[in-house]
Amino acid sequence: MNIEGKTIPVIVERKKIKNIYFRFNDEGNILVSCPKYVTDKSIEQLLEKNRKSLERMYHKMSRSQAEKSKILYLGNEYDFVLYKKVMFYENQAFGPSIDAVNEYLEKNSLKEFQRRLDLYIDEFDDLPNFRLRIRKMKSRWGVCNKKSMTVTLNSLLIHKPVHLIDYVICHELSHFKHMDHSSAFWKEVGKHYPNYLEARKELRD
Repeated sequence: MNIEGKTIPVIVERKKIKNIYFRFNDEGNILVSCPKYVTDKSIEQLLEKNRKSLERMYHKMSRSQAEKSKILYLGNEYDFVLYKKVMFYENQAFGPSIDAVNEYLEKNSLKEFQRRLDLYIDEFDDLPNFRLRIRKMKSRWGVCNKKSMTVTLNSLLIHKPVHLIDYVICHELSHFKHMDHSSAFWKEVGKHYPNYLEARKELRD
């Protein structure tokens, strides 16, 4: 498939499923999962029909891959310096590799997330006792689990600007009051983070 002048390989996986799914893998190929009876021609037609969605997915994937080649901490880019261990000095990040530095930031993101959470927690009424956790997630920036009384933040957020971390925190804390995404929920989010629409768009783009 051609996207913006680039030929993107399409890999088709026919399975015992009822629906058709499109996604990009880490190599930048389009993966199509579909029922066994779906023909190649039908897949081509569906790809073309969903071109705009695939182009958005492609942009998101390209940006994600570009960010992996950088060292971003709270939205600020650091110059990489090859060194045997990870350390930071002014606008420089030292380490054995860029991946090692980013992994270090992600594994140690809880302290910064807790600091940001502490700035907002008193704004919320009747919050239960809960624990803050971190985990690398592919499709979500945060999760509020009332059953386990935990808020889990995606460790990849440590690379994002502080205002986006704050939005995700306010979003998840608001779920203790409204577990759905109703208008009442978004009203609650807006009380604590008025620019939530802009933040949502920035995290999706």
